[in-house]
Amino acid sequence: MFESAELGHKLAKAEYEALVPGLRTALLEAQFELLENRAFAAVILINGIDGAGRGETVNLLNEWMDPRHIDVHAFDRATDEARARPLLWRFWHALPPRGKIGVFFGNWYSDPLAERAEGRLRKDGLDQRLSEFNRFEAMLAAEGVVLIKLWFHLSRDGQKQRLKALEADPDTRWRVGDEDWAYYHNYDRYRKVAEHVLRRTSTGHAPWVIVDGSDPRYRAVQVARTVVDALHGRLEQQRKGFLPRQSAAPLAPSADGRNLLNALVLNRPLDKKDYERQLEKLQGRLALAVRSPEFAKRSLVLVFEGMDAAGKGGTIRRVTQALDARQYHVMPIAAPTEEERAQPYLWRFWRKVPRRGKVAIFDRSWYGRVLVERVEGFCSEADWMRAYAEINDFEDQIVAAGGLVLKFWLSISADEQLARFKAREEAAFKRYKITAEDWRNREKWPAYEQAVCDMMDRTSTENAPWTLVEADNKYYARIKVMTTLVERLEQALRR
Repeated sequence: MFESAELGHKLAKAEYEALVPGLRTALLEAQFELLENRAFAAVILINGIDGAGRGETVNLLNEWMDPRHIDVHAFDRATDEARARPLLWRFWHALPPRGKIGVFFGNWYSDPLAERAEGRLRKDGLDQRLSEFNRFEAMLAAEGVVLIKLWFHLSRDGQKQRLKALEADPDTRWRVGDEDWAYYHNYDRYRKVAEHVLRRTSTGHAPWVIVDGSDPRYRAVQVARTVVDALHGRLEQQRKGFLPRQSAAPLAPSADGRNLLNALVLNRPLDKKDYERQLEKLQGRLALAVRSPEFAKRSLVLVFEGMDAAGKGGTIRRVTQALDARQYHVMPIAAPTEEERAQPYLWRFWRKVPRRGKVAIFDRSWYGRVLVERVEGFCSEADWMRAYAEINDFEDQIVAAGGLVLKFWLSISADEQLARFKAREEAAFKRYKITAEDWRNREKWPAYEQAVCDMMDRTSTENAPWTLVEADNKYYARIKVMTTLVERLEQALRR
């Protein structure tokens, strides 16, 4: 895989100086066209052999382009804050918005590659992470992000010469440390792991470009051409109105009309006295569970979805009554802001993933893409069809990092919803809860019902199953939610 990058590519000074003005102009033109139309973002990953010119390349990009519109992030070892969350959390935070270019010096590949080369990660563990990275990058590409993955390479002899040259120069001696020489002595192992990583993760939408780092002039020209070609290629696609292709058809409705929602018996009996007695006990168990030492190693994500007036807010209040206000955060999810629309769809939810020992409660959630955005036509069919797999992957990563994901769909009948709407209009202190949009959504009840059933079929997983809650009787609904929450949390903490 690295043979071409070990040929000793060189570029004469005169040829280099003749090429540079045109390359700089092309880079700036592409950068400012991207900034003007804000149709996509670009992410440049900088990886490779120590001493192969990675740092110099980052500096060069800042010099040849407008640094005001380049976000450079140098990722070192994960902080305690990052380790308390899924692996990709800190990289989601750094993604550039549409119109900008992000340069990631050290990224999601760095730690797994080093851990495997140093024997701290098994091969199957590495392959599992690489599969996660492929899905992550496929999602970014589908959201319009241009991924430019650069691997800077040197032969073993080339790395030795480079390190010695840096050490011999008083101005660059500080850049060579014991870790660099340790890398050199373990070169063959790193190279073998790198070949495996690049082979498994070089895809059609995010291929690796291997750069010979032995000659600074050649390296600079190759990187500049790679970036120009990637940006110009996508800009040309935008001008031609390129659209992603649909990969699968939506699920067809059942032939007999029976589905998960209309099969529910929605009005379950429970009187107020029994409700209050059960609620007190369940809240006590929940309070003990989240205050236990075991919970400090876990996090809890609660998702509440349902038709308008299904009782999500009232149920959430009964949950939070048992929690320390410093331990939880309730997040009502509305339409995305301008800042959020400039990022991949899941970006705003990744930023809200709780650290260990904390609880995040979502009043509506990332499922808006396969519900309201699908029904109202706010995104394309291709967007909401691929969202099922992206959501499952998102939740799997939360669980893999020690989180517990509980998802509740509160289901009410159309008649019960109508009664609650009218009650809200009649009570002065409840009128703020009812809007013209709520009435309009009733007209699309069948479309929402189909979307909900598709969502259940495609996103109720072993790691994060849905709980259907019969909610015509609000007392029964609250007790079912609390019982499910407490039992699953206690079970998780016993493991």
